[in-house]
Amino acid sequence: MRALRLYAGPQARRHIEQHGLRPQDVRVVPGAAGGPKGLVLGPLDRFIFGDWLAGSSQPVHLVGASIGAWRMATACLDEPVAAFQRLEDDYIRQHFDWQPGQKRPSAQHVSAQFGQSLQDFYGGRVQQVLQHPRYRLHIVTSRGRHLLGREHRLRTPLGYLGAFLTNTVHRKAMGAWLERVVFSSQGAPLPFATSDYRTRQLALTEANFNPALQASCSIPFMLQAVHNIPGAPPGAYWDGGITDYHLHLNYASDLIAAGAGGTGAEGRNDSKLPGLVLYPHFQKAVVPGWLDKGLKWRHGATHFLDNMLLLAPDPAWVQTLPNHKLPDRNDFLRYGADLPGRIKAWSTAVAASRQLADEFQGWLAKPDVGRVEVL
Repeated sequence: MRALRLYAGPQARRHIEQHGLRPQDVRVVPGAAGGPKGLVLGPLDRFIFGDWLAGSSQPVHLVGASIGAWRMATACLDEPVAAFQRLEDDYIRQHFDWQPGQKRPSAQHVSAQFGQSLQDFYGGRVQQVLQHPRYRLHIVTSRGRHLLGREHRLRTPLGYLGAFLTNTVHRKAMGAWLERVVFSSQGAPLPFATSDYRTRQLALTEANFNPALQASCSIPFMLQAVHNIPGAPPGAYWDGGITDYHLHLNYASDLIAAGAGGTGAEGRNDSKLPGLVLYPHFQKAVVPGWLDKGLKWRHGATHFLDNMLLLAPDPAWVQTLPNHKLPDRNDFLRYGADLPGRIKAWSTAVAASRQLADEFQGWLAKPDVGRVEVL
């Protein structure tokens, strides 16, 4: 059974028909929110960043939210293959103690433990991430506004109810409650246009790297919001997946063709087409925001993704994994105190996902356009 499926926007498909896919064609790699689902992308990450992209020299923008931000930051380390292996091992073996009578660990406990994990993981290596010679990292967070400006046991649930109701009517209107705040390394411009949603860009520095990354992974009510991020406006910062669950961003109209010049993230350079977006993802649908999960009419591709090639596991192959699904956050409750059981299930899924990387490597050697489906 084939594990990998490939989906392309019209511009990306035309390029592949004419040139195949070369590492120098890639200008952006997104990393989606999705918690443990991202574990199955580990073998693809190790191949893409440890081998294939090393065969090119162009700058590449890495855009990540939540676990995707953790993955993309890891790609910027000096030895990415070993770093991705450690991320995988650490994530699979993470365990949170529950107090008697609790249905789940407290947000305070999870945040404290996760923050220490980030300190241990990137300790002494933040400058490797920030000064990578080729990669420009963009960490996506969600900053609360008005009722959501500070985390509070009453105002925060009310604020998210307001965001949910507003988002159901119009996604852009949710900007009254939450704004997209992107922390970017090396003064890099955003590799996507920002007219779709209220957006702020800030410099990613050594002082705010860990708080920004922790904020990007801080799921509301499961972890605490991060406040007082150095160099950032005051407020509560949460998981980047709230505003940008799968990073359905306007890549296609933007100036991501390196060296083309032009007007920046809001503009367009008509003399040169943007490069390709290579997206290792855990499903075909690129869902805009976390609150859009139940809004199926927002799950289809738009012209934003015209220059994207998306790699995803075949749903039939997913059925062969433990519990007939990808690893997910519900497994923490499913397995409870059975840590060895969860480790075994997740490790089995990750080992099987090596097939995704092997198939992609084989396809690159002999690109078959017939295997590329419409995104």
